[in-house]
Amino acid sequence: MKHVYLMPGMAASPLIFENIALPEDRFTVHHMDWLLPESKEPIENYCQRLLEQIEYERPVLIGVSFGGIIVQELAKLIPVEQLIIISSVKSIHEFPRRMRFSRKTGLHKLLPTRLMENFGALSKFGLGIAPKKMELYNRYLNMNNRHYLNWALDTIVNWEQEHPPENIIHIQGDQDPVFPIKYIDNCLTVTGGTHIMIVNRYQWFNENLPEIIDVN
Repeated sequence: MKHVYLMPGMAASPLIFENIALPEDRFTVHHMDWLLPESKEPIENYCQRLLEQIEYERPVLIGVSFGGIIVQELAKLIPVEQLIIISSVKSIHEFPRRMRFSRKTGLHKLLPTRLMENFGALSKFGLGIAPKKMELYNRYLNMNNRHYLNWALDTIVNWEQEHPPENIIHIQGDQDPVFPIKYIDNCLTVTGGTHIMIVNRYQWFNENLPEIIDVN
């Protein structure tokens, strides 16, 4: 029996995995969740605290988007059976140009993250956000704390990993606007997959993830 730990993307709740179903005779699934970061907390310290959520040795770690960066950092702290990232990056060299620019200029620090603290209030004003997208935001994004959001954005942009880990498996959609596939090397490509394909393409993952996990 393999213990599979799932780490959601930035600000997302474990609900993004609600439709992921792995064979129960082969896998036990555990959902990880975000902690509130301490002031200017280094990612290494943050991941050390996250380790309290991992009970079993040599787990399979799967992370989505920023969660993909997090599980790579966790794998530096403990031995893992398998390391899988989805809709994410393996090094700073896979960042799109806008993130590289923000890394140099600190532009991300100007983003009004306070507006994300209350998606319900935002939905009343519309702001050009499609109702279906707003419904997704309200359902799946629960860590809408300004301090967390500022920390997460700064941590992503200033991540320092130069080289991908060995034996990492990277699953990427070819329509991902956040981490465009043209910047990504050595990945399993999901045709038509977007940045939220873990939610709207869950059938693909249910069909393919068991064999991907058991590839080694």
